[in-house]
Amino acid sequence: MLNDVFDVSYMILELLIALLSVLGNVLVCWAVGLNSNLQSITNFFVVSLAVADIAVGVLAIPFSIVISTGFCASFYGCLFIACFVLVLTQSSIFSLLAIAIDRYIAIKIPLRYNSLVTGQRARGIIAICWVLSVIIGLTPMLGWHKARSEEALNSTCPPGMMECLFEQVVVMDYMVYFNFFACVLVPLLLMLAIYLRIFMAARHQLKCIESKAVPYELKSRSTLQKEVHAAKSLAIIVGLFAVCWLPLHIINCFTLFCPKCARPPILVMYLAIILSHANSVVNPFIYAYRIREFRYTFRKIVRYHILGRQEPLSCNGSTRTSARTSVADSLRIKVNGLLRDLYTEQSSTTSSCESAVLDNQPMDLTKAHRHLGLRHPESPLTGNNEDVACRKHTVLDITDGKDPSSPLHVESTLYLQGTDELTEVS
Repeated sequence: MLNDVFDVSYMILELLIALLSVLGNVLVCWAVGLNSNLQSITNFFVVSLAVADIAVGVLAIPFSIVISTGFCASFYGCLFIACFVLVLTQSSIFSLLAIAIDRYIAIKIPLRYNSLVTGQRARGIIAICWVLSVIIGLTPMLGWHKARSEEALNSTCPPGMMECLFEQVVVMDYMVYFNFFACVLVPLLLMLAIYLRIFMAARHQLKCIESKAVPYELKSRSTLQKEVHAAKSLAIIVGLFAVCWLPLHIINCFTLFCPKCARPPILVMYLAIILSHANSVVNPFIYAYRIREFRYTFRKIVRYHILGRQEPLSCNGSTRTSARTSVADSLRIKVNGLLRDLYTEQSSTTSSCESAVLDNQPMDLTKAHRHLGLRHPESPLTGNNEDVACRKHTVLDITDGKDPSSPLHVESTLYLQGTDELTEVS
C-alpha cells in the first residue's frame, strides 16, 4: 500500500507525463503522414524517435510505476520490466545519432545527399537501430544481472516470487560501464562533435556565399540558412535529451563508485526518474516552436480533424489556406534545345479556380522544383473531394543562372489538376 505522499505524487506525475507523451508524439506521426512536405528522410528518424517516446508513455512509465511499488514477480519477469525502458532509451539515442549524421551529410556534401541517403537505406538503418536497441537493453537477461538473493526470495511474496525492485535485479556495472559510458555517453559526444562540425561548415559556406552576390548564390544562402535552422532545432533536442537523462546516470555512478556513501533521498531519485521520462514529452513542443511546417500541420490536425471544423477553400473569391501558395522560384527551362536552370527575380500571379478538365498544352518549361498544396471543396452529400482544376496566368522575370546578365521574359498559363499535391507544369 502506497501511503507515502511522495509515492502518490510520483504516480500522478508519471501518469500525466505518459498521457502527454502519447498525445504529443502521436500528433508528430500524424503530421508526417498527413503533410507530404514533412515526408523527408530526416523525418523518418523523427518518426522512429516519436514511436520510442510513445512506447515510453504506453509501456515504460506504467512499468516504472509498478516496479516502484515492489510488487511480487518472478525474477526474470522483474528483470524484463526493469530493462524495457533501456531498450527505448537506446532507440532514442540511435535515432538522434542517425538524425545528426543525416544533417551532416546534407550540409557538408549536399550534392551527394540524394544518392547517399535514400528512403530504403533510411528504413534499413531504422530497423538495425531497433534490433541493436533490443539487444543492448535486454543484455542483462542474457546473464549480466544480479544473482537471486535469498533475502529477496524470503520476502512476503509467494514461493518462487520476489519483491521486484530495480536494484534487486540489475547490476550497476552494466548500468554504468556498458549502458551509460558505452551506449549513451559515447553517442552523445559523437553528436556534439557532429553538430559542431555542421555549424562550422555552414559558417564557412555562408562566408563563401556572401562574397558572391549573384542571384543563384543568394538562393543557396537561403537554403543553407534553412538547413542550419533545422540543425539548431535538432541540436536542441539532443541537448534536452542529455539534460533529462544525465542526472539519473550520475546517481548510478555514485552508487557504483561510492558504495559507502549515503544513498540519495527518495525525493531526488523520484525527480531524476521523472526528468528522464519527461524527455519523451518535450520533442513535439520543440517541433511546434522551431519548425513552421510542423506548427502549421499541428494546427490543421487540431482544427479540422479533432475539432471537426470545415476546411476553407479559395475558389472564385473564397478563402483558402495553403502551405504553399507561391509559384516556384527555381525553374528549369529549355532554351534552344538546352536545359537551363533559372532563378526567379520577380513574379506576379493571378489565379482562378473552376471545375474543368485539365488542358494539357505544350510548354517550354519542363520541370519545377516545388509543389503546391491545394485543397478542394467537399461534397455536402458524400464528403468526397470534387475535381477542380486551377488555371494560373503567370508572368515571370527570370534570369539565367549561368548568365545573370541576360534576363528572360516568360509569359505562360499554368494548368493544375485538382489533386492533393499538384505539380507545377510551367
